[in-house]
Amino acid sequence: MADMDVEAIAALRKKRQFKKFMFRGIELDKLLDLSHEELLNYVHARARRRMQRGLKRKPMALIKKLRKAKAECGPLDKPAVVKTHLRNMLIVPEMIHSQVAVYNGKVFNHVDIKPEMVGHYLGEFSITYRPVRHGRPGIGSTNSSRFIPLK
Repeated sequence: MADMDVEAIAALRKKRQFKKFMFRGIELDKLLDLSHEELLNYVHARARRRMQRGLKRKPMALIKKLRKAKAECGPLDKPAVVKTHLRNMLIVPEMIHSQVAVYNGKVFNHVDIKPEMVGHYLGEFSITYRPVRHGRPGIGSTNSSRFIPLK
């Protein structure tokens, strides 16, 4: 009987414990079940105003494409990537576990939508500029940089 307890404890240790995702006090399962109006109570003011004014034609078309991509894939497969220019699209719970390619002005950046992204904009995950890499100063930057020793 003591052996069973030791084995059970070992099995429990092997099983990984994942932290449950909470969005402003709501678990992921309940978040996915929220209606459009109920979700308004949990997002920030700018998102609330935008959602109250209604989803326009282009954002609705993107959501329909994401639904279609999710429906076509298998239960354990990832859905197909959907390309979009809608950087100002709010991420809603329905989009979770989708794959979107967001245009940054030059290329489409691949974004996997995770539960933590709800309430943010797609553009926040596709940077539009290349961050500066500060290296050595170039020619003409200062007087001291003009002298280059010839060894």
